[in-house]
Amino acid sequence: MPRRVTRRVTDRGPHGRDPGGTPDLAAALAVELKRAAREVGAPEGFQPELERSRDLQHGDFATNAALVLAGRLGQPPRQVADRIASVLDASAAGVVEVSVAGPGFINFRLGDAAYWRSLCQVLKADLSYGRSEAVSPLKVNVEFVSANPTGPLHVAHGRGAAIGDAVASLLEWAGHRVVREFYVNDAGRQIDLLAASLEARFRQLAGEEAEVPDGGYMGAYVEELAQRAAATVGAEELAEMDGQERMQRFGELSIGWLHEEQERDLEDLRVHMEVFRKESGLYERGEVKDALERLDSEDLTYAEGGATWLRTTSFGDDKDRVLVKSDGSFTYFLPDIAYHVDKRSRGFDLAIDVWGADHHGHVSRMRAALEALGLPPDFFEALIFQLVTVMRGGEEVRMSKRAGQFVTLRELFEETGVDVARYFFLMRRAEAPMSFDLELALDTSEANPVYKIQYAHARMCSVFERARVEAESIDASEADLAELARESERELAKSLLRFPEVVRNAAQARAPYQVCSYLEEVAGLVNAWYHEGNLDPSLRVIAEGPARAGRLALARAVQITLRNGLELLGVSAPRRMVREQETERTPVP
Repeated sequence: MPRRVTRRVTDRGPHGRDPGGTPDLAAALAVELKRAAREVGAPEGFQPELERSRDLQHGDFATNAALVLAGRLGQPPRQVADRIASVLDASAAGVVEVSVAGPGFINFRLGDAAYWRSLCQVLKADLSYGRSEAVSPLKVNVEFVSANPTGPLHVAHGRGAAIGDAVASLLEWAGHRVVREFYVNDAGRQIDLLAASLEARFRQLAGEEAEVPDGGYMGAYVEELAQRAAATVGAEELAEMDGQERMQRFGELSIGWLHEEQERDLEDLRVHMEVFRKESGLYERGEVKDALERLDSEDLTYAEGGATWLRTTSFGDDKDRVLVKSDGSFTYFLPDIAYHVDKRSRGFDLAIDVWGADHHGHVSRMRAALEALGLPPDFFEALIFQLVTVMRGGEEVRMSKRAGQFVTLRELFEETGVDVARYFFLMRRAEAPMSFDLELALDTSEANPVYKIQYAHARMCSVFERARVEAESIDASEADLAELARESERELAKSLLRFPEVVRNAAQARAPYQVCSYLEEVAGLVNAWYHEGNLDPSLRVIAEGPARAGRLALARAVQITLRNGLELLGVSAPRRMVREQETERTPVP
């Protein structure tokens, strides 16, 4: 896969603090570590790196600061590490244990007080928990789906829609201004093929012999469009037109209808596009012609075989690319270049395109073209996702009742529900092929990962109902959190306090699946903690005793974290859930 240039978009404030005020467990440690490093001779401006320990047996956080400073100070790393550890004020850092390991890594174990203090901040942050402010906020264009208006959206479009929407949300939560955009490919050969397909269907409905052209569009929806056009314009009026005029009318009508249908499907999937940018508009505004003239004027093109080529090999591509074919028509590459120049002209600092696997080879040529035009190398970024296979009972579901050639997105989410469809599209790495298991998707038990998370959230809501307290009224500062002495409670609190970090990392990696994995991990810890009360009633969350207030505060932190995480993914967080014994959903064929 071509190298992806990624602009850093998860800046944090000084001392590791989250500028938005979201609890950062390591903030006090970062401040004290920087002070200790300065005391042993670190230069002005030195910012030690803190990372979570991979092995929690070694502690909660670790730093390689001593290894970085050793050369500058002319001392062995272990000696520098020992000096830092000796001058670090553990109490100010919330640390109960400092140890030096390996060639000079310093490990830190935080005390319970640091966790309970941060837990109070979670409840105060509430709806903003997990959000942050970027030090250098960017204006980001996330373009996704961008399907040709030639048919219904299919399941691969659905995966791209869920991923694009979640990536946009992650960037928003990381403090950036984001615009969700759909590029409407309403010009070119595919539109002509749709019009010709409708012409054939119209003539067939009139009793004439006609064949759909090679590469044309099949499926019941094409006949539906032909019938709708006849009803809208009038069959007799259409019949009186010559073939070319009729096809032009078919194209105009069908593009509008199919685009409206695609927009409805996306809205029903909870994907709201702020901007629909039409390819035809690029031609109307002269932007495609301008792009070609600009490339010509800078000697970036040449003629060969009657075609016009772009010198993309001069900018890292494996071969030069055709812009204008020998018949004078444009390749789709040229309007794509004009479209990305248009994005830049609208003031975007970063353009992220979410593309299907069939666009993999387009990444290097687009990057080369934009570099040729002088755009910054970190302006354009492509996120490639692999296709989806819908499975039922171990067999691939191949055909749609309506589209004929593929399973439509609407058919899928009307059977599984929007929550399940969105979550399943997001829970795997975008770069990996996905098998959408309908049997698991329709399972309403906790074997279904999205229900596992939603049940955990609903359980916390039921706790507050049984305790007869308003969740929003719980104040952790009034609870004796030191009474939360069980290991399950400590581990749960530690996991909850990782949420802001998970969001930042997922935003940086453009990886919504990381949030899914995290929420499933939290749900597992929640359910284990909750069910401990089944074996011992004294351990129930609302059991009377000195730990009751602390447990309610922990339950509130769980509710906030799961709700916010699900909201970020575009999935609902029900307060009450009933297991379905049977379903009335219409099955995907």
